[in-house]
Amino acid sequence: MSTTQKVTQDVPQKVPQNVPQRETRREAQRETQSAPLPLDTAKLYAARLQAVRARPYLATALFALHVVESRQVPTMGVDRHWRCYVSPAFVDRTPVEDLASVWVHEVSHLLRDHHGRSDRYAQRHGLTGAAERLRMNIAADCEINDDAFGDGLKFPRGAVRPGALGLDNGHLMEEYLSRFRLSRFTEAYAWLDCGSGADGRIRPWDLGPDGAHGLSEQERELVRFRVAQGITGRPGSASAGWKRWAEEAFQPPQPWRELLGAAIRSAASAPGVGEDYTYGRPARRSVSLPGIILPSLRRKPPRVSIVIDTSGSVSDAELGAALIEVAAISQTLGGRRDLVNVVPCDSAARLVHPLCRGEGIPLLGGGGTDLRAGFAKALRSLPRPDVIVALTDGQTPWPKERPPARTVIGLFPRAPLYDEENPDYIPDPVPDWARVVEIG
Repeated sequence: MSTTQKVTQDVPQKVPQNVPQRETRREAQRETQSAPLPLDTAKLYAARLQAVRARPYLATALFALHVVESRQVPTMGVDRHWRCYVSPAFVDRTPVEDLASVWVHEVSHLLRDHHGRSDRYAQRHGLTGAAERLRMNIAADCEINDDAFGDGLKFPRGAVRPGALGLDNGHLMEEYLSRFRLSRFTEAYAWLDCGSGADGRIRPWDLGPDGAHGLSEQERELVRFRVAQGITGRPGSASAGWKRWAEEAFQPPQPWRELLGAAIRSAASAPGVGEDYTYGRPARRSVSLPGIILPSLRRKPPRVSIVIDTSGSVSDAELGAALIEVAAISQTLGGRRDLVNVVPCDSAARLVHPLCRGEGIPLLGGGGTDLRAGFAKALRSLPRPDVIVALTDGQTPWPKERPPARTVIGLFPRAPLYDEENPDYIPDPVPDWARVVEIG
């Protein structure tokens, strides 16, 4: 069974109404039969100005689009290089109010990276062909249209909404794709074509990466950043969907496991870590001092102690994630489990467990939190660790002085306050002598 046949919800058994499929086809036929119309740029740019007035936080993106006249594009479409291909006949027959809404709709595809997300979705699910890309275009339109219009923007004729497919508002393109499939009930939307900037499929009219007036990747990211600034700087003027997008644009998801591994590798390879003097291999300077043997500096594999917060404020799921990180840390050190030990700690530190099997380590605790005991226990272990990794929610006092070992802190996400019995409780800030990575 193909991916398109696996659905969790069928489309409603009712053909969507008020979708001008036949009218659109007749208009396209008339356009090819009649004399070519010049592009009414005054009308088109007046519509863009109306879109800017209705959505001022999108102004940077709307003016970044470069208009390309094209009689191949059915209506208006964009490519991933921020060119907007416009049909003169479509501009001629469409009211300014509708054109303003189309401007906002098309630039939304680019700001939300629908072309890149479509490519990744297609690769992940093994999808090919124009039909699947049409389905992605429809899903991307649903993501935009569920809250894009109103408040100065008219809902454009024929635009698809999630409700027309029997779906709820407020979901992302990827979620909509998993909930509907192409069928005779979606035939009315076969005319949709927002360009390669909406679904990633190259169109015959695309100028490509080497064409004129395209934006570079750096310029595209700068436009997104400025739009996000405009949304967060004017609270209350944007929809909930745009606010969520702006938050992600300012704080994109970080590959925290890679960051944690890099922090541990950096700490383990720092100067002085794992270095000690040995007489087993005399220093070369001993040659110049007859009768005197000088020790040489030898670098040994760094040892790592992992202090795991087992207090009541840490959930079972987070403790399970901590054990996964123990195994990942061992792999970061080249698989040397003999170099890693684990110290479970709530308000008191338990035994130091050598790492044999991560899933066999008992994480005892459940009381209050004081990782100072865990740091002290780790530093008393022999041989003394070169690096200490603390996996915690951060609701703990910290050692007042820098430990004699490089320190990496993996923080489970938390709200600023946690103590229910003391609402005024503010946890101690993470010390500046530690490298901090947020987990999850």
